[in-house]
Amino acid sequence: MSQENHLPLTICKVTLAEILTIHAMLPEMRPAESIEHYANRIKNRPHLALAAYIDNQPAGFKLGYAEDEQTFYSWLGGVVPTYRRMGVAKALIEAQEYWAINAGYTRIKVKSMNRYPGMLRLLIGAGYMIEGYEGNGEPMEAKILFSKAL
Repeated sequence: MSQENHLPLTICKVTLAEILTIHAMLPEMRPAESIEHYANRIKNRPHLALAAYIDNQPAGFKLGYAEDEQTFYSWLGGVVPTYRRMGVAKALIEAQEYWAINAGYTRIKVKSMNRYPGMLRLLIGAGYMIEGYEGNGEPMEAKILFSKAL
């Protein structure tokens, strides 16, 4: 049962260093080695780094960047285990979409994996459409490509 929005949730833009700290709190994600890991992927493109806090404690993050002038790519994100099923991921997605619309993007793309069924359900529930599949040998490592018109 979801406990959505019963705790004081704050979402704000943060630095890549803050993203790195929260990323390290997600046990199922492969850790980023350094801030340079993010910077190399972003490659000086416009980007958005958001963090969610509950009672001033890090609860989750979203990191994405411009794929082109019309498309924003939502690259990484996650919620700290203590704060799951409380609406944090949904709030981060909504904040990212709001920012992307105001920045002039018309589409968001994201990939997720079979090993994150909660994220797959969240994306479909938020109106993202499946547009592709990348098999990676193991079914749990397969990536499902989603997009949403803004």
